[in-house]
Amino acid sequence: MEMKLELVPVPVEDIDLAKAFYVHRLGFVQDVDVRPTESVRVVQLTPPGSACSIVLGAGLPLIAMEPGSIRGLHLVVKDIGEARRSLIAKGVEIGEIDDQGGGVKYAFFSDPEGNSWTVQEMRWRSEGWS
Repeated sequence: MEMKLELVPVPVEDIDLAKAFYVHRLGFVQDVDVRPTESVRVVQLTPPGSACSIVLGAGLPLIAMEPGSIRGLHLVVKDIGEARRSLIAKGVEIGEIDDQGGGVKYAFFSDPEGNSWTVQEMRWRSEGWS
């Protein structure tokens, strides 16, 4: 059986603030921003090159979580040094690169509401990227 992860809920209180962070600072693409009812809003954003998106939502009990409660979502990049410099230039507060050895490197940051993210470079996964 084949399965694909396509959507990860990211809990936030201020959807507009979060959307601005993900789009303008991280470079995520806005796929959807709809309000099917007065009390429901769905914003779907996708990291460039990813097949998986995140969703920021309001009025959706099935994905309701405490804002800022997500930990350790990973964004895999070809060159973590380049990615870190780019994020810093866009105003993202990101930690130093942690080289774990064996071609694995990490750097950590959080969105404005405290959801934590990991930028990860795995040398063997990035071979062949253009």
